[in-house]
Amino acid sequence: MNALTRPRYQRGFTLIEIMIVVAIIALLAAIGTSNMLRARKRAQAAKILDDLRTIDGALDQYAIEFNKSEGAPAEFADLQPYMKRMNKLSLLGADVFGQAYGPYSVDFTPKVADFTFSSLSDVAPAEFWSPYK
Repeated sequence: MNALTRPRYQRGFTLIEIMIVVAIIALLAAIGTSNMLRARKRAQAAKILDDLRTIDGALDQYAIEFNKSEGAPAEFADLQPYMKRMNKLSLLGADVFGQAYGPYSVDFTPKVADFTFSSLSDVAPAEFWSPYK
């Protein structure tokens, strides 16, 4: 008997074959999900590091324009004119976890919040944050 002349009850896949396919798909989904979550956390860490660099540059520009001495405090509102308009950072002044950046002080680098550091420590070690930790 060939495949075209088999009786009706012998066509299709067996239960074992279907279960193997489902198990393979589940395994691939589990691997893909964990990689996707790790990549998301890495992107969040890179965004926060970019924000810290932006704040550091804005602090420098603010200090030069207003002739501020080392250690002079600054407010986020003082730095906003030195950031791109409509940038999320310039509107909110907080990182992706809602943690506020600051306090701001001339000639001192802004620091990453402790909550943010601990949340992203598995994908961004301490060296990643240098000099912002």
